[in-house]
Amino acid sequence: MDAVSNTVAALGLSTILYNVYYMTVGCLALYMVVLLTNSLVKSYDPKEDGVSAAIIGLLSFLIVTPLSTTTDEVTCIPTTWLGTAGIFSAMIIAIVTAKLFVTIKHKGWTIKMPDSVPPMVSRTFESLIAGCMISVLFIIVNYIFSNTSFGCMHQCVYTVLQTPLQGLGGSLWAMCIFTIVAQLLWFFGIHGTNVISPIYTPIWLALDLENQAAVAAGGMGAGTNVIGYAFFNTFTWGGCVLGVVLMMAFMSKSTQFKSVGRISLVPALFGITEPVIFGAPFVLNFIFFIPFVFGNVIAILVAYAAIASGLVPTLMGASTIFGLPIGFYAAIQGSWQVVVLQIVVMIIVGLFWYPFFKKADNDAYKLEQEGQVKEVEEA
Repeated sequence: MDAVSNTVAALGLSTILYNVYYMTVGCLALYMVVLLTNSLVKSYDPKEDGVSAAIIGLLSFLIVTPLSTTTDEVTCIPTTWLGTAGIFSAMIIAIVTAKLFVTIKHKGWTIKMPDSVPPMVSRTFESLIAGCMISVLFIIVNYIFSNTSFGCMHQCVYTVLQTPLQGLGGSLWAMCIFTIVAQLLWFFGIHGTNVISPIYTPIWLALDLENQAAVAAGGMGAGTNVIGYAFFNTFTWGGCVLGVVLMMAFMSKSTQFKSVGRISLVPALFGITEPVIFGAPFVLNFIFFIPFVFGNVIAILVAYAAIASGLVPTLMGASTIFGLPIGFYAAIQGSWQVVVLQIVVMIIVGLFWYPFFKKADNDAYKLEQEGQVKEVEEA
């Protein structure tokens, strides 16, 4: 990591790359309010103009964002609330804007233009009344908060909602509870991660972004949040079942588990574990209930202990695409220690699976042998 930083600095790219960071992660709330408003409007009514609503949402966000003045007496928008600190207020503004926009349009409070007017211009006028009413609402909201001790809506939301939620949802035990619930749903054949991820993703993502900002300012290891979305993805990678897949492929006595293990091995190396989850199966298989539901918790506890004790630096918080092979999720977090820790975690969880795997394999092998004997006797 230091070698990369030194190379970037020597090439004079630091300022350019930091600008990219500030205009992407540093403006996350702006992108969120636009995209979320557009998506919500389309979900309420696919025929409505989500783009116009998104622009109104962005305007509303900027209305409640306090301005500042530089030393040269130039009015500017501080980046304080444009990044992670403003994402919860961005979500609130998007929800309110989308709902009001659709409601106003459905009530027919629009300016109708003649058919000869181009559709693009006509849609603009149809959204004009909704835009004015929503803007006035947030002007009033901004005035109210500017006369409180908070100073602005963003500060109120951050103090009252975002900080407590991050403290609650960003704790070790909250992550363990989320993981157990997700795995319980998986046990019954429901994609548990997709079901509960809308609850924890905004909280953990905000913690990751704080770590990214800290790394940008102070270098690797400067992040203060052990827990985060990157932490979860890195150390519960592939559901922590790679170890048991390897055991099935190379240690099974039964044909059933040997076949499933070999078919599932290559996908499992890339974190794709549905073949073994539904092929072994782990779903509704009470022999595997304990390791399947609680294996990820062991991974989280081991990884947390290693990072909290200082053996491994905190993760950078970088997000990755799904489907990277083992080690890549960890490597992108900026430290070789994270790679080693991910592999160690997979080994420990694999050992936790071992007695349950042996029990299931022996049972399957016994059934196969009994079946072969029965076939011989019948012949």
